[in-house]
Amino acid sequence: MTTQAEKSQQALILFAHGARDPRWAEPLQRLQQIVSKQVSGDVLVHQAFLELMTPSLPELIAHLVQQQVAAVTVVPIFLGQGGHVRRDLPELITQLSADYPQVRFTLAPAIGEDEQVLKAIADVCIAQL
Repeated sequence: MTTQAEKSQQALILFAHGARDPRWAEPLQRLQQIVSKQVSGDVLVHQAFLELMTPSLPELIAHLVQQQVAAVTVVPIFLGQGGHVRRDLPELITQLSADYPQVRFTLAPAIGEDEQVLKAIADVCIAQL
């Protein structure tokens, strides 16, 4: 019988910039709850931040490695592929891949690059008229 600790798990990380005001992260927390309800119980859904908030991505990955997570998908919750998503985040993933070669890392495009997301935002904007 396989125990939870022995079971290889997958993690989905909602990665955001971070802000000084903790209320800034409230929509991300709601998103985490929505996603958690829709994915398999074997998928751990977390949030991590580039700066100003915790946990940082390296802090979270260290924790997930202790939980025997074998695959991590990082979804940047950014509207576009700016400098943080084009440069900083890939460098961070490269370093984490070197630090934890037993973990398979996948970096998704910025969420705002997805056509469905853009359509949903457009619908909300139009609804304001």
